Amino acid sequence: MARAGAGTDEIAGEQRQLINVAYRLLGSVTEAEDAVQDAYARWYALPRSRREEIISPGAWLTTVTSRICLDVLGSARARRERYVGAWLPEPLPDRTEWGPADGSGPTGTADPADQIVLDESVTVAFLVVLESMTPAERVAFVLHDVFRYPFAEIADVLGRTPAACKQLAASARRRVSAARSQERATGQADVVRHVKEAWESKDIAALVRILDPAAVMTADGGGMAGAARRPVEGGTRIAQYMVAIADKAPGLELLERSVNGRPGLVAQRAGVVMTVASFDVSAGRVTGIWAVRNPEKLRPWRRGGQIQEGGTSVTPDLS
Repeated sequence: MARAGAGTDEIAGEQRQLINVAYRLLGSVTEAEDAVQDAYARWYALPRSRREEIISPGAWLTTVTSRICLDVLGSARARRERYVGAWLPEPLPDRTEWGPADGSGPTGTADPADQIVLDESVTVAFLVVLESMTPAERVAFVLHDVFRYPFAEIADVLGRTPAACKQLAASARRRVSAARSQERATGQADVVRHVKEAWESKDIAALVRILDPAAVMTADGGGMAGAARRPVEGGTRIAQYMVAIADKAPGLELLERSVNGRPGLVAQRAGVVMTVASFDVSAGRVTGIWAVRNPEKLRPWRRGGQIQEGGTSVTPDLS
């Protein structure tokens, strides 16, 4: 617990924790950073005497950041309705995989994405499940089950009783339990490598063997890059789609990279990241693919400060 009258350095030291909370609540690095900056602005707007009365500034900042995120989540439905195509969380790179050898090292340490801990609670599959929850369920679950905040404090964020918050977290937990894959990350790496090899060789039969018959592929172009507007369902259709993309996008280089802490693929052309794909794997087969092509969501993957703005559609109509 921070002491009363905490100094500037101590307050600034809370930023990493706040970014981690906000990203899990919002699924967006940009929105998480905005929420944390807003919370800090509110802290410094308090009279000095009021700040000195607050026993734990870190707890105060977490509460305020969570309330801001709750408001953002509440307005997300209308924003998602205006979004072009499917909306996916912003993918996160593991900066240690982008060393100087390939010219794609980080551009600095100030990027909020570098402060996010890559664990099970930020896998794309997990974040997609969080998207299915109500804002209150998501806040209650993330604060309690991920960050171990007591329900008494969560009640202050949500404006509900601790008992009600406990019920919200339990409901969210059931959603997660029903959707969570049990495949180990080590096994997933082998499956993703097989996908890469089959995709590069344009081997539809091999892709069909790797893909679960009921697999679903969801792409997010945000209207700024070519992407299927609706999910592609079925292993055979996904395989045909992937090969059609390879045929229409010469010069793409596929790299095996960590995406939100799990094995994934990155497609780049001329050193520019064009697509980041994450996978859900069960029983040795791919059950879900999430491909982010919206350039605004690929900023943490930029190289040398550059990122492709927009893109050419290479998404055949398989509907």
